[in-house]
This record gives sequence, C-alpha cells and structure tokens, in this order.
Amino acid sequence: MRHGKKVNHLGRTSSHRKAMLANMASSLIKHKRIITTVAKAKSLRIYVEPLITRSKEASTHNMRTVFAYLGDKVAVNELFTVVGEKVANRPGGYTRILKTGNRAGDNAEMAMIELVDFNEFFDGFKSDKKKSTTRRSRRGSSATSAKAAPQAAVTETVETEAVIEDVAPSVEEVSPADDAATETTEENKD
Repeated sequence: MRHGKKVNHLGRTSSHRKAMLANMASSLIKHKRIITTVAKAKSLRIYVEPLITRSKEASTHNMRTVFAYLGDKVAVNELFTVVGEKVANRPGGYTRILKTGNRAGDNAEMAMIELVDFNEFFDGFKSDKKKSTTRRSRRGSSATSAKAAPQAAVTETVETEAVIEDVAPSVEEVSPADDAATETTEENKD
C-alpha cells in the first residue's frame, strides 16, 4: 500500500532518483525545454520550481544552495543570470507541462516540460491578441443602433446625390430591351 508516501519513486533508488532529477533540472535550465515521460516531468516540476524561486534573489547563500541540488556550475550561472531576471515578477508557476502523446517503443505517456517565460510562440500569441470586453444587453444594443443608423443613412444619401449630379449629364437612357440585348452579348463573349 502507498499510505503516506508522497514521493514518486520512479522505479529508482534514492541516490539514482536525486541524480536523475538534478541532471534533468540542469538540462531544463540550459535548454529551456525537454521531452520526458509525464511522471518524470511532474517530479521535475516539484524539484525545479523551488530552485527557480531562489534564483530571484542572487545571494551567495542561494547560489550555494542551488549548486548543492544541481551540481552544475553552468546551469547555476544560467539560472541566476538569465532565468532569474526573466521570472523576477512571476509569483510562481515557472514551468509548463504539455502532453505529446505516447512513445512508440513502450507506449509510455510523453510530455514536454518547458520554462513558461521562454516560449516565444505563446508570448507573441498573447501580445498580438488583445482581450476585448464585450457585453450583450438588450437595452444597449437597440439604443446604440437606432442612434447610429440615421447618421449613416444621411451620410450615404448626401454622397449618392453628389455622385448622381456629377455623372447625370453623361448618362444616357437605356431601354429594358437594349439592356437585355447587352447582357446576352456579354454571356456569348464568355
């Protein structure tokens, strides 16, 4: 039974699990996204988010604590210089897990885990699309359209009269019979 067991052991010993999570966290920090199984991605999220929170304040104590977890100087440097500055205003939720389907060999459920602030596709998508607030009410829509319609009609009428006055001297009267003959000749040309 699994009573009171809150850690997913991932089928590994404690030392192997810690080393694997440290390596995966270093890779995530360096490359900003990695592909792994869903279970490992969920465990990695629990492992790496407190480290990212520590990277917001670049003190010697925080750097040494993070280095004790990761064991990789390059990853620690990247975390405190690049990632820490970018997530400074975010209150949490630094990673995103996107399921990608099942692996071909053993049908394991796969996922991509990525740092949220480093995905250019989603950032560009959000900034291009502004949220428009629209409310639909029966009173507002009829009153607004009733006011707008007469103004538009007056503008169209004035423009139409001006066009007719300019074109009127050059327009010749065409009888309905002549109009029908013109249509048939146009159809024959096509």
